[in-house]
Amino acid sequence: MPIYIYWGEDDFAMSKAIANLRDEILDVNWSSFNYTTFPPEQNNAVIEALNQAMTPPFGAGGRLVWLINASIFQQSDDKVLSELQRTLPVIPENSHLLITHSNKPDERLKSTKLLKKFAQVREFALIPPWKTDLLIKSVNDAANSLGIKLTPNCAEFLAEACGNDIRLLYNELEKLQLYLLDSNKPLDVDTAAQLVRNETRNSLQLAGAIRMGNTAQALNLIADLINSSEPALRIVATLIGQFRTWLWIKIIMETGERSSQAIAIAAEVRNHYRIKYLQQEIQFLSVQQLVSCLPILLELEVNLKQGAAQLLTLQTKVIELCQICQKR
Repeated sequence: MPIYIYWGEDDFAMSKAIANLRDEILDVNWSSFNYTTFPPEQNNAVIEALNQAMTPPFGAGGRLVWLINASIFQQSDDKVLSELQRTLPVIPENSHLLITHSNKPDERLKSTKLLKKFAQVREFALIPPWKTDLLIKSVNDAANSLGIKLTPNCAEFLAEACGNDIRLLYNELEKLQLYLLDSNKPLDVDTAAQLVRNETRNSLQLAGAIRMGNTAQALNLIADLINSSEPALRIVATLIGQFRTWLWIKIIMETGERSSQAIAIAAEVRNHYRIKYLQQEIQFLSVQQLVSCLPILLELEVNLKQGAAQLLTLQTKVIELCQICQKR
């Protein structure tokens, strides 16, 4: 089928797929004649794109028409639907229509249902930051594509440093590739740490360090966050939200509830697939420990709002929190 639907938040992975599709379809000598893009602000973009897709390509290669951030996935009128019904079945085989959007197409729309009958659909979703195994796999896959060998510890370090930002990951790997040149020796974490700055020191990592009772790591994370100009009240807000979520999940688990969907609804967690990861995180903490943490966090918030010294106040309260969580 010469029709493609690409959607998702991973714009870097999508852009790479679009570039590959463009190289596959277009002849480099005729691309200026056969490659057309229609931005969302253009009037009648959908109608114009469909008309362009019906035009046979000039010269060698095929034609590619790209409808960018098409509103057709979120809303549609009778005129557009009628044009889709008339055009989609008869688009020439050497003319290709690409439709992209960052959001998932609305499955309830007639236009979406019609497009899916004719189109190849690809999702470009960001890897959830709590799925560390998938992040590490993504690092290894990207490294293999660039011919870079990594030690297991180095792959874990890069997964932590880059998170689910695939663009940043490739930028860092390309930098490491230049450093390694033609070396066949696997890259170790000590070398990578000298060249790659860990930018993902965030408040969720701080919550994780507190949960494990790792005082030294928690204090280092606080220093990194403050040095990177992260507002102290934002740090505390994240900690309060995370500990409240953990507490709700622990309470619901102790009632005997096993359905991840039911737990997600009660704990106000949007993605129920995340529940099993949250359950693993708190398996060694009691309800009483989590309950004891909340007054300290609320006191921390009040102190900061009253003008207390940010770094010292955060350090003091985080030490108290870590001591609570250390009591297994």
